[in-house]
Amino acid sequence: MPQVTFEEIECKSALNRVRVPSMPSMRWSLNPYRGCQHACVYCFARGNHEFLGYNTGKDFDQRIVVKTNLASVLRRELSRPRWRRESVTIGTACDPYQQAELKYGLTRASLQAFRDHANPCSIITKSPNVTRDLSLLQELSGVAECTVLFSIATLREEVWQHIEPETARPVQRLEAMAKLSEAGVRCGVMLAPIIPSLTDDRENLESVMKAARDYGASFVGDNVLYLQRGTKEWFMPFLRETYPHLLPRYERMYRGAYAPKRYSEEVHETVQELRERWGMTPDRQEPKPAAGQLQLAV
Repeated sequence: MPQVTFEEIECKSALNRVRVPSMPSMRWSLNPYRGCQHACVYCFARGNHEFLGYNTGKDFDQRIVVKTNLASVLRRELSRPRWRRESVTIGTACDPYQQAELKYGLTRASLQAFRDHANPCSIITKSPNVTRDLSLLQELSGVAECTVLFSIATLREEVWQHIEPETARPVQRLEAMAKLSEAGVRCGVMLAPIIPSLTDDRENLESVMKAARDYGASFVGDNVLYLQRGTKEWFMPFLRETYPHLLPRYERMYRGAYAPKRYSEEVHETVQELRERWGMTPDRQEPKPAAGQLQLAV
């Protein structure tokens, strides 16, 4: 396990306004931590660490900023007369249930605030540690809309070990989702990111889709790999070392941050077909875990 440094700070605000034209339903986010111990090589939030003067590689994984007063600031913001109880997405720039949560409990304290204010929220995570808050999530679901989204890119062990080295196995996330779903908490799967030549084949996409259905998900969302500044400088050397045969394709595809439009459209079409086949179409617009514009949602 890598040596991790926790840097405790006090934040001035808890809620972050998100302005993403392509995702009008996501207007607010909350991130208890900056940086993420899950060390996913593709994480779009790596670039945020540069704002702190840190590098986007090991510093992002091992220098975790902890907003110690987050819960009290959040309660103050939720109490403001002009706050309209809009839905808040927890974990757009970090995993709110990364290992730091076991030490600090900031996500739990935030959920308690949302429960007490009957404020809707959603959570994006790769961690089965979310089940520690099962009873709290049940209480919150009883007074406001609450959805837990599990990010799962693949069920293939070899690929998972390379791209998400410090996360729980995908099947453990599925088992956690089943536990929450059986308890009445609405859950979904984010098939994200879809990584060219590693997780974009139909077999992989369908295996995740089927597992989502079997383990109690209400829907499946998707996103194609996005390589903005800070992530690209970390991901491409990883690719050169681990999957060197793919490097030429990525150099052609990712001259900018996004994959070619036609490629993305074809992937989304395949996912939509599979989504309809397995009954995993969302019944409302859901937040997505990765978009370039979310770099300010820290």
